[in-house]
Amino acid sequence: MGFLIRWVFAFILLAATYNPTQWNFVRWSMANYETSLSVTVLFALVLLVGYIIYLRATLRSIGIFGMVLVLAVVGTLIWVLFDQGMISLDNPTINTWIAIFALSMVLAIGLSWSIVRRKLSGQADMDDVDE
Repeated sequence: MGFLIRWVFAFILLAATYNPTQWNFVRWSMANYETSLSVTVLFALVLLVGYIIYLRATLRSIGIFGMVLVLAVVGTLIWVLFDQGMISLDNPTINTWIAIFALSMVLAIGLSWSIVRRKLSGQADMDDVDE
């Protein structure tokens, strides 16, 4: 359940930033920055805080190599689904949602990896010693 919550928040963070609908920060800010600059900056900073939390935790737990490896596994899964005819990559809207899904999986795995590693190996990270 914990992983699912982390994934949902990562997906929301990425989708709130950009998605193929009109309901995303990028499109909203481009249309409203002249009249609502303070609100645009506030929303940008809130999104930035979310990205810093996820990226810092992901980089500390699995690093760049781990991020690339997880993205490669998710990308290969998408390739298998395409190769088996389960998905089609002809629609750019679907491709954007697939990319958001893939990146949210990388962030969720990165945020959850220290917990998984501790449960599997019994070894605590240096950050976990106080628990």
